[in-house]
Amino acid sequence: MSVLIKNAVIVNEGLSFKGSLFIHNEQIVAVVKNGEAIPDIVGAIDQYEIIEAEGYYLFPGIIDDQVHFREPGSTHKGDIASESRAAILGGVTSFMDMPNNNPPSITNVSLENKFEIAAANSFCNYSFYLGASNSNIDEIVNCNKSKICGIKVFMGSSTGNMLVDDQNALEKIFSSSGKLIATHCEEEKIIKTNLEKAKSQYGENIPFEMHPIIRSREACIASTKKAIDLALKYNSKLHVLHISTKEEVDMIKKAAEKNPKISGETCVHYLVLDSSLYTSLGSKMKCNPAIKELDDQKAIIDAVRNGVIKVIATDHAPHTKDEKNQGYLAAPSGLPLVQHSFQIMWSLVEKGVFEMTDIAKTMSHAPAEVYGIEKRGYLRPGYYADFFIVDPTKKDLNSTTKPAYKCGWSPFEGTIFNCSIIHTFVNGTQVVKNSLITGSKNSKELKFKNE
Repeated sequence: MSVLIKNAVIVNEGLSFKGSLFIHNEQIVAVVKNGEAIPDIVGAIDQYEIIEAEGYYLFPGIIDDQVHFREPGSTHKGDIASESRAAILGGVTSFMDMPNNNPPSITNVSLENKFEIAAANSFCNYSFYLGASNSNIDEIVNCNKSKICGIKVFMGSSTGNMLVDDQNALEKIFSSSGKLIATHCEEEKIIKTNLEKAKSQYGENIPFEMHPIIRSREACIASTKKAIDLALKYNSKLHVLHISTKEEVDMIKKAAEKNPKISGETCVHYLVLDSSLYTSLGSKMKCNPAIKELDDQKAIIDAVRNGVIKVIATDHAPHTKDEKNQGYLAAPSGLPLVQHSFQIMWSLVEKGVFEMTDIAKTMSHAPAEVYGIEKRGYLRPGYYADFFIVDPTKKDLNSTTKPAYKCGWSPFEGTIFNCSIIHTFVNGTQVVKNSLITGSKNSKELKFKNE
């Protein structure tokens, strides 16, 4: 099948220009600016199905390096089929899923089960992290490094406790993994001390405004320092996830100067929410690490602009309404976001915070580079045809009120975004047409270059 996307504003590799995208079967054949000669490799134009995209923007497919699709073990919250449907509606064409399942994905056998589920059910491309534990170094050393996206180390406990707190285990992981190590950095001892103080003050009725005090910046800073020290000691490839403090920004910047394989990621909610909103949003913005102060948000935005933080993701983590509508101690942490990450970023472009090219850079190009993903993340001849098309004038009136997430809610409920994703292609197959899921699937495992 050959498709020509015609007269779109193509946003790719630091440029935006009016042009056309030619795809044949699963791959991009050519990217041509209007007025340039069409290369011979394109062949006969009359053999192409033409999609007129005048007035629309075309972006490379988003690669979300941090999602929790909840399968296996918690499929009442979400599953690979439901959450990947939400993903493609949001322009996400590839995801990397976390290992804190039930049972946790800390063996290569359990990981293979997730790949089989995704092969049968996912609407977009996929890979999975192998979870680290205090005792699974053999599984880590023997993993298929071209197949899995990385080793996930929870240096602080979160939903589905997989805390790695043994120093000897951490030393072995950082010295022997031979694969990107993605870390959740919060110091557990600090969090426990803070929680006990809050309980002594408030009893069972801890207000949600205490969340960034309980899961404090000090907890993030201490844990991130530990991860960086290990990565510097062993020259490891470290990717610090969901950076939430201005101090961590400075730490990542200095560490990367010593070891360029150290990088950082943040998530869309840290770019638009701050601690002043806990009184109104409560559990709907409770996540780990906690959303912190406006000064932290500003520092994170600056770090994205100057390239210190390379990747923007979601940490998509659905829970049911009933689970979230509990008091502080019972309400689980996590926000469903994968359907709306592009629209959130677009709203920041509208405000002048970012450029359109920053979206492609941080959500498509950088994940492909940091993880070494083969033939994805860019609009280039020979690359897989993963992309989405945006109508910048069509307001999205419904998706936050009636999201595709299985949990059925969004922390941005009631927000009307000023753009709509109208078409999404995965490996050359149109999976979203006129903002509706077509039902077609052509997802693939992500493949990774050797470290």
